[in-house]
Amino acid sequence: MSSDTASAPTALFLDFSRNKLTTQYWPRLRTCVESLTDEQVWWRPNAASNSIGNLVLHLNGNLRQWLVASFNRQEDRRDRPAEFAATGNVTGAALLERLGATISEAAAVLDRLTEADLVASYEIQGYHVTGLAAVYQVIEHFGLHYGQIAYITKMLRDQDLGFYKDLNKTGRLAEPATSV
Repeated sequence: MSSDTASAPTALFLDFSRNKLTTQYWPRLRTCVESLTDEQVWWRPNAASNSIGNLVLHLNGNLRQWLVASFNRQEDRRDRPAEFAATGNVTGAALLERLGATISEAAAVLDRLTEADLVASYEIQGYHVTGLAAVYQVIEHFGLHYGQIAYITKMLRDQDLGFYKDLNKTGRLAEPATSV
């Protein structure tokens, strides 16, 4: 986003949101799912819990509804109950392909949003929210469920995922980073 199209806080917020989604959460989520069998992707510890497959479908539905459809003024076709009712008829690779395409669409939306878009009102999933609230909800929501996916993956594989191997023994970057 160029400084000509947005104020500095707007550009910072949108850049941070896009980077969090596309360069931190998405690659790590993809690593988790790629490391598992399709059976593991659809494993549920009990009937009250979701599988990784359900969570990936849910993230796809949330991104599409809250970012892609709302900011593109498209019809909302989300079937949220179906995201949680699915039981394994989609492979892990197909889930990742579907979510990857939606993430690309969402990143394109974040690339073009303006301050006016962030302060505008939207009705999404029955909620009346600002554009800023919609973006914030999506990134926070994605982080929550990505964390669940990472936890389930660690549990199933019984090993560390290595996402923080660049930290030193004190838990800090050995070489200071310019941004998160």
